[in-house]
Amino acid sequence: MRPGPGGCCCRRPVRANGCVANGDVRNGYVKSSAAAAAAAGQIHHVTQNGGLYKRPFNEAFEETPMLVAVLTYVGYGVLTLFGYLRDFLRHWRIEKCHHATEREEQKDFVSLYQDFENFYTRNLYMRIRDNWNRPICSVPGARVDIMERQSHDYNWSFKYTGNIIKGVINMGSYNYLGFARNTGSCQEAAAKVLEEYGVGVCSTRQEIGNLDKHEELEELVARFLGVEAAMAYGMGFATNSMNIPALVGKGCLILSDELNHASLVLGARLSGATIRIFKHNNMQSLEKLLKDAIVYGQPRTRRPWKKILILVEGIYSMEGSIVRLPEVIALKKKYKAYLYLDEAHSIGALGPTGRGVVEYFGLDPEDVDVMMGTFTKSFGASGGYIGGKKELIDYLRTHSHSAVYATSLSPPIVGQIITSMKCIMGQDGTSLGKECVQQLAENTRYFRRRLKEMGFIIYGNEDSPVVPLMLYMPAKIGAFGREMLKRNVGVVVVGFPATPIIESRARFCLSAAHTKEILDTALKEIDEVGDLLQLKYSRHRLVPLLDRPFDETTYEETED
Repeated sequence: MRPGPGGCCCRRPVRANGCVANGDVRNGYVKSSAAAAAAAGQIHHVTQNGGLYKRPFNEAFEETPMLVAVLTYVGYGVLTLFGYLRDFLRHWRIEKCHHATEREEQKDFVSLYQDFENFYTRNLYMRIRDNWNRPICSVPGARVDIMERQSHDYNWSFKYTGNIIKGVINMGSYNYLGFARNTGSCQEAAAKVLEEYGVGVCSTRQEIGNLDKHEELEELVARFLGVEAAMAYGMGFATNSMNIPALVGKGCLILSDELNHASLVLGARLSGATIRIFKHNNMQSLEKLLKDAIVYGQPRTRRPWKKILILVEGIYSMEGSIVRLPEVIALKKKYKAYLYLDEAHSIGALGPTGRGVVEYFGLDPEDVDVMMGTFTKSFGASGGYIGGKKELIDYLRTHSHSAVYATSLSPPIVGQIITSMKCIMGQDGTSLGKECVQQLAENTRYFRRRLKEMGFIIYGNEDSPVVPLMLYMPAKIGAFGREMLKRNVGVVVVGFPATPIIESRARFCLSAAHTKEILDTALKEIDEVGDLLQLKYSRHRLVPLLDRPFDETTYEETED
């Protein structure tokens, strides 16, 4: 299952993105056998659940060291105290920087933010704001060019120096299969469609914005997913937030994973359905909610729920974990619920042929009622899709707000998606798509294994190309991002409120475009910065997800 560290690059024909045309050795990796990995005690086989899993499912989270957790809380406490001190100094005009002070003409209006949000933005977020919104001026490939900027007012505003930081290793973009390029077949297809159709459609699909290219794309997506029909949308976020309200409403129950994306959360809230949250990837928690829903029904009236909809993601973009889909489907069938699967990060990135988490587990696509995904990541484009039975898609065409009121997908984007999807499916007459899927899997395992060997705490599944490296302490969020950029490596750092307050992290996204030399260079710099900032917290005491403590507390957001 795990690739070995490999040696020098193999002497076989290499494509532009680093994929080798043929053979089992790519970018210098040598595949090792699953038996050897198991003998080394590296694989946690899931033998429970009645043999639902056809492959090893190695997913573990190392506990936060107690001292690190205490120091993290202390760090936030110190920052909070200094924040109140700075607010006091601002009030008396002692502090030189007055950007965080409310202007006189605003004092008669209701504040835009709540008190704590305002306080957090002024005194904590602004200290490390330079780590976000960095403008790039190149294709988001394996390397990017970044516009250099400076701030002379404590990150409240930035000025561009005119310099370009060239060739920064890109470890943050969702360019999983390397299709975000300005050369090659995808670029040529997009340019051809642009010349023929132009940029915009200037209408909705229901009016005069339904192109033959849109029809071709939806037929291709349906074949790719193995479902009866599919529908494409112009925005991935709206695919969730606007379609969930079309599927459920008052008198329905939504069971949502606690770490679901904001688009799923917003869609659930807009629907008006009752929402109950289950612990992340915890099947005992989900089954308890399902049992309670069947036994007790709706609050007060005790009538049966009209529908029960389970919302999960294929790959969770902050944890790097993969949904326990075989168990979710088993529970869905047992309790006669519906399943909505968001494959934004997993489509193209998982499975032997890139068909997502359903293929990864060897399951039947018909067992998933609503298959959602986006074109923004593995396909290097934008937009999203819904796949499922023809009756479902026909219903959404007339009832989904994002279908009825939103402008159609831009034709060049459709051309990019069609070309990249055909490449993955092998319909372009080459094996490039399959090789890139394999390359991504090998890059993922190699990168994760090396980080663990260095002593970092890494979250998620061994096959997930989303790799969270735990930073914990607030001061280390900004320090890690800045130090990595100094070493010409661009990374994404994430902190509260996007994560729990003591679980700040850096999030790496692997790509098939990354060669072994690029990954080794990035790993060398990460190792150096890890020593500098003392980030190697691991004590190699992993907690398998199945054995994590189950808290029976459930949460209900809305009631009838």
